[in-house]
Amino acid sequence: MRFWGYLAAKLAVGGGVAWSIGWAINRWYPTPAPFMRNIRQDPFAHDLAYTLVMLGYFLLCLGLFYLILRDQRLRCRTCLRRLRMPVATGSWTHVLLGPPTIEYICPYGHGTLKVPELQIGGPEAPDWQAHEDIWKELFSETKR
Repeated sequence: MRFWGYLAAKLAVGGGVAWSIGWAINRWYPTPAPFMRNIRQDPFAHDLAYTLVMLGYFLLCLGLFYLILRDQRLRCRTCLRRLRMPVATGSWTHVLLGPPTIEYICPYGHGTLKVPELQIGGPEAPDWQAHEDIWKELFSETKR
């Protein structure tokens, strides 16, 4: 639940930033004179400079959304820290024996994320495997 709440918070902040940039563009862009007396047209499809500014704004919003999702994908599902230590497993030359993947691990041992590099049958979702507390096993007293 914490993982999805953090994503929602990042999307809300990104949406606020995008909205404020859009508001600033609409506020400071000079409005063109009306073509006829009482008819005021939207400058989007009628003013080339405004249309290009809005295209740049759209690409900025799309890039911001992509960066938010990319950052969220490489975070621990438990503690929200960035996953570290990428390890390449599998082989590109022996795809049937083990397809190439990259494994990331949480620095506190909460789990590992396996991201497939080869996607033959379409996009595959990354595989998150949660681990129990690794320190519990190391510091437990053994009874003999």
